[in-house]
Amino acid sequence: MHWKRILLSLRRSVQKRSAPLSTPYPREDAEEYQPPIWKSYLYQLQQEAPRPKRIICPREVENRPKYYGREFHGIISREQADEILAGVEGAYILRESQRQPGCYTLALRFGNQTLNYRLFYDGKHFVGEKRFESIHDLVTDGLITLYIETKASEYISKMTTNPIYEHIGYATLLREKVSRRLSRTKNESRKASVTSEENTPVEKITSLVRRAALTQNDNHFNYEKAHNFKVHTFRGPHWCEYCANFMWGLIAQGVRCSDCGLNVHKQCSKYVPNDCQPDLKRIKRVYCCDLTTLVKAHNTQRPMVVDSCIREIEARGLKSEGLYRVSGFTEHIEDVKMAFDRDGDKADISASIYPDINIITGALKLYFRDLPIPVITYDTYSKFIEAAKISNPDERLEAIHEVLMLLPAAHYETLRYLMIHLKKVTLHEKENFMNAENLGIVFGPTLMRPPEDSTLATLNDMRYQKLIVQILIENEDVLF
Repeated sequence: MHWKRILLSLRRSVQKRSAPLSTPYPREDAEEYQPPIWKSYLYQLQQEAPRPKRIICPREVENRPKYYGREFHGIISREQADEILAGVEGAYILRESQRQPGCYTLALRFGNQTLNYRLFYDGKHFVGEKRFESIHDLVTDGLITLYIETKASEYISKMTTNPIYEHIGYATLLREKVSRRLSRTKNESRKASVTSEENTPVEKITSLVRRAALTQNDNHFNYEKAHNFKVHTFRGPHWCEYCANFMWGLIAQGVRCSDCGLNVHKQCSKYVPNDCQPDLKRIKRVYCCDLTTLVKAHNTQRPMVVDSCIREIEARGLKSEGLYRVSGFTEHIEDVKMAFDRDGDKADISASIYPDINIITGALKLYFRDLPIPVITYDTYSKFIEAAKISNPDERLEAIHEVLMLLPAAHYETLRYLMIHLKKVTLHEKENFMNAENLGIVFGPTLMRPPEDSTLATLNDMRYQKLIVQILIENEDVLF
């Protein structure tokens, strides 16, 4: 099959020596573009790096810390350590400082000189950010880093100048397969989608191929989303999906996006565009998930919770007295939350299951409260509060409109849709007794929270939170 040839070619390319950095990748049509050659230079340097050689102390050392082995030589000077290690590249010992008893030092021979590092232990050994289970691993990683940074400092400094990231487009077949899988998520639950696809060859392609395929999907909502990079330890050789260079070291060789799985060097992560395409397999729940992450993962304009709940409320609850003000049973609201987390847009919230509409309104309010970043984001919170304080109505409306433009696209769209819905609720005020002011009281603290977790700030801002939501409802046709 065609995909097998592509993946086989990709695996073979890992073993090839790359072209110099000065040679740009050709800009070809996606259909003609060949898999990039993963650059092996840094991998070869790691293979050449000196191996650690533990120099054992010939005598028994008293008061040796229990977490050190026979490489500990007790209290000795730098000069003595230098004599012990002389002429043996990669050799190392541990010693206790003469000037600061109780402080320990790693003495390591590299580049025909002895390097001394202050050594710490808190359950793991470390001299910097990385923490290791053993001294041997620490020294191994240190020698690799020293060797590569010594031999290839200029190369490393230029790694980001010729990235492969924007050139990816391996094959039309892969793109079509991933696009079809993505479009199916609109009609299938998250659980069913993962189960049905987990054994297909497409799942084995890199996040980079997946990103290329998704960008070609016409149905994809083009919300900007930053990658959620976290330091990651890769088992076995891994190459950076931004610059195509090897990620060196034993642990914490790079970072991985916890939402889409993109693997890059830490220094390369600063240059990756805000184009994260979350993978449904990595999204474990609906509630408490970042709003933009959720809508991009499900390829929807808005969170399905918002669409489903509003659809149900408008179908049978607009005239319900105290709508959104009256609370449903907490236990039943939690059931709805679990249903969305488990079944996604297949969750059944119909009247036959939840006849009390207040359970659905409660589930919608809970979704907004559980967002890690509120619909009205922390970044824009103070600007909204300041806008609410403007006394002139026209100037205040203009200021609020300007701040709305600062919201992330997915947040803006969700807020717009909610305000249109709440405006419909106010049109039935005679039956439900809920006007824009009452809804502002309910939704103010639900949609916006101060960045600092301060009860005093929240209390001081409550009237402005209420006023912001009230104005958004009353003027939704003008503001959005």
